[in-house]
Amino acid sequence: MSCNRSCGLITGAVIGAVLAVFGGILVPVGDTLIKKTVKKEAALEEGTIAFKNWVKTDTRVYRQFWIFDVQNPEEVAVNSSKIKVKQRGPYTYRVPYLAKENITQDSETHTVSFVQPNGAIFEPSLSVGTEDDMFTVLNLAVVAAPQLYPNSFVQGILNSLIKKSKSSMFQNRTLKELLWGYTDPFLNLVPYPVATTVGVFYPYNNTADGVYKVFNGKDDISKVGIIDTYKGKKHLSYWASYCDMINGTDAALFPPFIEKTRVLQFFSPDICRSIYAVFAAEMNLKGIPVYRFILPSSAFASPLQNPDNHCFCTEKIISKNCTLYGVLDIGKCKEGKPVYISLPHFLHASPEITETIEGLSPNEEEHSTYLDVEPITGFTLQFTRRLQINILVKPAKKIELPPLVMRRQQCS
Repeated sequence: MSCNRSCGLITGAVIGAVLAVFGGILVPVGDTLIKKTVKKEAALEEGTIAFKNWVKTDTRVYRQFWIFDVQNPEEVAVNSSKIKVKQRGPYTYRVPYLAKENITQDSETHTVSFVQPNGAIFEPSLSVGTEDDMFTVLNLAVVAAPQLYPNSFVQGILNSLIKKSKSSMFQNRTLKELLWGYTDPFLNLVPYPVATTVGVFYPYNNTADGVYKVFNGKDDISKVGIIDTYKGKKHLSYWASYCDMINGTDAALFPPFIEKTRVLQFFSPDICRSIYAVFAAEMNLKGIPVYRFILPSSAFASPLQNPDNHCFCTEKIISKNCTLYGVLDIGKCKEGKPVYISLPHFLHASPEITETIEGLSPNEEEHSTYLDVEPITGFTLQFTRRLQINILVKPAKKIELPPLVMRRQQCS
């Protein structure tokens, strides 16, 4: 039997229809297989891809520090002049991301508990100087003393110890001392037991963060990596409101099949709170499609703008009854010290906060926090967290702070 052009078109149409039918069958079957595989390999249990990378990542992780070096300490201490600062950095440390320890699976609750060892190794090749570079900064112990001990009689005693130790409002410290700890001469004279070592991140090296207990996702993959308890608590015991709740993951991974409308929550022990990120854009990271989530300005908004932040405003006078925005009080998890966090250079902060400081230049590109997440697996492929640590200085009638008398040493 001969076949003309019409027959060929009919045959082609039949073949096309058959392929279309097979395609209609194979596409959902393929999606099902992919989802099934992802659910299996994303669970945090022995033998899965997620578990292997979760226990110890092979990716290099760095922590970089920029320090505000005070240029006019004497003018500020004596005349309450506008403070002038100069940013110096980066000073880079490689975080080896040591393997998680004490990993214990609980088959009944479908959780896995662990501790995360801490460590940081200085990287000279990625730094502008050395750990011995000197900075003029606030005297952490001295300026915190009035906040910790508001009683006038106690402040009088502390004032005599401050003078005896020849301490002042500002001090000169090396980068290594400032970050990782030094013995404070003022605290060393206190006649009763008190911690005498001070440092922004002291203690850190050779310590461990945890114990964490997270869901392993074996029974419900939508809960994988989400924190159940931290240090045995479902919330931070030193606060007593819903702001204490530890929500989300540790930002290393999120449950798979992420939608753009999703809000990613993650807990950060450095700032003693959970925080969140919202979708910003689709990105291409070395050939891999990812979703970029950013920390919105509302995360640091005032309680009037964002009621969820009400428990992070405890100082009513300087904050103008909690109407100022851009900084959050985390002092209650820092042993009562007047420690506040913000975005670098007070990005998205109230103008009143920055008007007495010279040398700031906030911008979104350099000072925002973002996560690049592969949406199918929920793996975080790139995470840049940018935060600024601040300390509140308030007047104290019983404490007199002499000008800085230590000689400044500039880095080469």
